[in-house]
This record gives sequence, structure tokens and C-alpha cells, in this order.
Amino acid sequence: MTVMYLSVRYAGMPYVVMYMLGSLPSVSLTDVVSNNLFLALNWMNVVVTVMVGAIMITRLHAMYQRSRKMIVFLFVISLALTVACALITARGISRVSGEEFILSDTYQCTYDYEGDSQLLMPITWILRIVWEVLALCLAVWISVRHFRELRRLSGGSSMGDCFVFLMRTHVVYFATFAAGSCIALVFYFPTISDSDPMGYNGVLNIFSVLQMFVLGPRLILCVREYHAELVADAEAESNIGTGMTSNDSQEYTYMTSWQCGHSWI
Repeated sequence: MTVMYLSVRYAGMPYVVMYMLGSLPSVSLTDVVSNNLFLALNWMNVVVTVMVGAIMITRLHAMYQRSRKMIVFLFVISLALTVACALITARGISRVSGEEFILSDTYQCTYDYEGDSQLLMPITWILRIVWEVLALCLAVWISVRHFRELRRLSGGSSMGDCFVFLMRTHVVYFATFAAGSCIALVFYFPTISDSDPMGYNGVLNIFSVLQMFVLGPRLILCVREYHAELVADAEAESNIGTGMTSNDSQEYTYMTSWQCGHSWI
């Protein structure tokens, strides 16, 4: 998970650089360079989306206490959606043509979607929405079940901070993705996006960068931060001679029980 975190986090730097090179009016690019940047950005979207999906699968697998049925189910669904998105992206890119125009004495390149490519590209976003909604529903379901069990076993104690923390970070991630998805779907409507294509594309890329390269890695980092705080609190109580409370002890035991190989948290 450390390798996954570093890969996703720092892939955002070349992504932003390539996007800025292709969109800044002050930078002139040849047709070959523009086309290569366009291909690189689209395929980086696919690769990083797959990696963030792997992070989400690991996270859900841990929340379901390493259920083998759950990991198989998530892997099959993710694989099917990934293959479909890759095929649709490849077909859509093959039907996109670049057009050169001069803006402020610099050569710029815009892209025209030919044939059914205008309809193919939104399908990838719809498939991503299906995956993210499924992940959110699974996270909510296991959290609700967990809280019910805690209420039944401990009479409504506060031992549930772990799942509250997980759901808070998941909701923030999903809200950003939902906002970007709405903008993306609007962007592919010609009657709307033609009025200000650069504006919609710029806002869409801001949300995409935030969701993939910032909030995606945070799904790993936030859990590690929570675990570090939990251990630090337990050690502090141990140092003053009081030891962990029963709730803290149960919480710590539960946290360590759903670590994937004791390495991802």
C-alpha cells in the first residue's frame, strides 16, 4: 500500500504538467506532441483510476474483516468495469481528431469527437459512477451493521470511532467524485460545452486531479493516521499507569484484526 500511495500521489505531478503544456496559450506545440499528450493524459486517467480502485477494494476488504467472498466479488466487478472502460477509451481515442488554431500568435490544438465517440466517452464516467456508488453502499452497509452490533453488545457505547472516521473520509472522497462526474457528463453535451469548452474542461480537470491524486491517496493515509493516534493514546495511558480502557482495548483489537497482512495501515 505504501508503493500504491506513492505511485498515485506523485503521478499527479506529470499529469498536471502535461495538462498545462497542452492548455496554456503561451506554449506552442507541434501536432505530434499535442497528440501524444492527449493520449498520455487519457491513459493516465485509466491507470490511476485502476489503482484508486485497488485502494478502495483493499479498504472494503479490511472493513469486511478480510471476507474471501467480498474480495472475490469486488475483484470481479472491478475487473469487468476496468476492461470495459479501457476498451471504450481506446475506441473513443481512435475517433478523436486534433484541429490546429492560432490563439494570441501561438499554435493550439483542440480535439473534435467524430462519430459515436461523443457518446462513448460519457459511458466511461457512467461505469465509474456505478463502481463508486457500489463502494459507498458497501461501506455504509458494513458501518451500519457494525454500529448495530456495538449498540447491542455494549449498550450504545462510543466504540465506533474507527468506522465513523472511515465513513467521513469516504463521503468526502465520494462527494468530490460526484461533483466531477456531474461536470464531466455536462461537458459531453455539445449544446452546453460548446458555449465554453475550455471553462468546463478546466473545472473538470481540477476535480479529477483532486479526486485521483489527493483524496485517493488520503484513503490510505487517513487510516494510518487514525491507527497512529490510537496507538499513541494507548501508550500515553499505559505510561501514566492507568492502561487502556475496555473500549480502547476492544477498538485497538478490532483495528489490528482487519489489517491486511498488518501492512496497509
